[in-house]
Amino acid sequence: MSDRYQYSDEDLIFRFQQGDENAYQELVNRYRDRLMNFVYRYVGGKEDAEDIVQDTFVKLFTKKHYYRPKAKFSTWIYTIASNLAKTELRKRKRHKISYLSQMGAQEKDFDLPIDDTTDEYTEGIFTEGQIQNAIQKLPLHFRTAVILRDIQELSYEEVSKILDVPLGTVKSRINRARLQLQEELKNVKQKRRKAI
Repeated sequence: MSDRYQYSDEDLIFRFQQGDENAYQELVNRYRDRLMNFVYRYVGGKEDAEDIVQDTFVKLFTKKHYYRPKAKFSTWIYTIASNLAKTELRKRKRHKISYLSQMGAQEKDFDLPIDDTTDEYTEGIFTEGQIQNAIQKLPLHFRTAVILRDIQELSYEEVSKILDVPLGTVKSRINRARLQLQEELKNVKQKRRKAI
């Protein structure tokens, strides 16, 4: 095992700024999955998320000297990814993509069979899908805050820096997002009960 794992993110970006491309690769390895999870939940599409994460790492490579040690590296890289994801969502709005009109016959809703042996497993899959749908329904400023805090587990302070809004605003957005998510998931659960 390489001693590179002993380096902090900030040590690695400094080494990369000095020309160590292995440090860049280590940062990619550390952040690829985390950023993929964040961006996927933000934009709701795997291919778009992969493209945005790739673009994030391209920006890291080409703009490495823009990083300043006064901020945590994680804050800087999440800010890049967040800005790219916002740009993608703006593009979607401009193009007014209608996902329903593009769905094929095989992509329609279907009822999940429920029996005693697979109920817990099925419920878990259903819940994950419903959570993702509920997240996508949140207003963008709530969605970003709650994903960074509750899914990426960043501190309120880091979220405040990434979003460039006061700490109190971040806490308010997260609380309101959680309430909206709870309400949406409660409605989904009630609809499901009625359907059974």
